[in-house]
Amino acid sequence: MLQIMRLIGALLLLSSAVVFAAENTPWSGATAKHYTYKPQKAVYDVNVKTLRALSGVLDRASFLSKITGADPFDSSIVLVLHGPEIPFFATKNYPRYKEVMQRAQSLVESEVIKIKMCQLAAEAHGLKASQIHGFVEMVPMGDAEIIRLQNEEQHAYMQ
Repeated sequence: MLQIMRLIGALLLLSSAVVFAAENTPWSGATAKHYTYKPQKAVYDVNVKTLRALSGVLDRASFLSKITGADPFDSSIVLVLHGPEIPFFATKNYPRYKEVMQRAQSLVESEVIKIKMCQLAAEAHGLKASQIHGFVEMVPMGDAEIIRLQNEEQHAYMQ
């Protein structure tokens, strides 16, 4: 009798799991498509508050570089920094942010990804160009650089 009760209980659990699954996936699962992407030009408008968010931007840029061939002659991925992430790139903060700075520098070294920083925004954070890591290129104004890259060099805008 105990075995029959356990069997009935197991069947009830299994049927409720099937009903639950059917209610949550009325269209079944998504299908993954494979695409081959050509080299791209993109400018990321970076304005993030946390180290985690900055790491996410670096992840996205790195993956875009890889998935489009990472060709320094045909690809260009530019990160324009002009927000609260600027202090992460200050040389005085290197010990604190060493890991993410080494990663950022490594991505720039690949020659496909460039990191540019708004000089006005850096100054608003009390930082001069000489106080920012050397793998970062300072530009007079981040917004103007984003517009220039879109209009003059045909970079797609990414946020």
